[in-house]
Amino acid sequence: MRVIKFSLPESQKNRLLLFKFLSMKSKKRPLFKRIKYDMLYRLVKTLLFLSSITPRRLMLRHCGFLGGLAYYLVGDARKKTRKHLQLVYGDRFSEEEIQKMAKRVFVMIGKNAADIFRSVNMFELEDFKKVVQVSGEEHLDEAMKSKQGVIILTAHVGAFELVGTYLALMDYKPQIIGTQQKDPRLNQLMMENRRRRGAEAIERGKDTLKVVRNLKSGGLVAMLIDQDTKVKSVFVDFMGMPASTPIGAALFALRTGAKVIPIGIHLDENHVQQLRIYPEVKIHVSGNEEEDLWINTQALSKATEKLIEADPTQWVWMHERWKTQPA
Repeated sequence: MRVIKFSLPESQKNRLLLFKFLSMKSKKRPLFKRIKYDMLYRLVKTLLFLSSITPRRLMLRHCGFLGGLAYYLVGDARKKTRKHLQLVYGDRFSEEEIQKMAKRVFVMIGKNAADIFRSVNMFELEDFKKVVQVSGEEHLDEAMKSKQGVIILTAHVGAFELVGTYLALMDYKPQIIGTQQKDPRLNQLMMENRRRRGAEAIERGKDTLKVVRNLKSGGLVAMLIDQDTKVKSVFVDFMGMPASTPIGAALFALRTGAKVIPIGIHLDENHVQQLRIYPEVKIHVSGNEEEDLWINTQALSKATEKLIEADPTQWVWMHERWKTQPA
């Protein structure tokens, strides 16, 4: 008897594997979390659709309203936001002012999310610059001309995904290093958005050799170090308090000789996204790698503080930045 074997097309195989992976993940999660992530995924998909048919100003207003609503509905995130704002600004602002700042954080996350959703359909630099005003391009141009590789240092401020969009539309073919999302469906959406214009999405802590080869060949890598994550880190000062900070950017710069250029973005009062490219952060090299890692991670952490200072209410204050503390 002849056995006939059938093989699925590659795209169908990938969808089948994703379905199996989602099924396994969902079985491990408590019912509440499964419902929460399912609702969040459906909301994101709905907003992605609405962003393609809704005028920008109206989309910003709607998403800002949803962000303000979330301030009252998501109690845990609200408490963390107010707690962290109090830690940093408690000696400068009253409790009432801290509360107003906390609510604005949620509203601005909503508004910036609207522009991130809309950017999914941006494939031309001209369309991008209708929404985003770019300044300081000479700093990036000069760094790229050195052919030593460039590390773009950014932070979770404003519509930070637009930094990667800009680099891709400029045809820099960036590698974008990021943390994997807890929900695989949301993670896939994020990865697909980063790849669609020629960028390469890399999960934090993986493909290290590929990143090193890219930098040594004069390529560009975008990284964020403003969160407490489960990667190799050192304690440095961040906003006046010790914070566990990833050493990846400093390590890559030391090992490859790459230039480090900070880029930040925030939404101004006229609803224009202001993307600012800052001068190069000089890397300290003494030959003592352990000492150099600490010194440079501290310098890069201070550079991310400047990105946040452009508008502190557009940073993700609900993240537990100071959760890990020195023993």
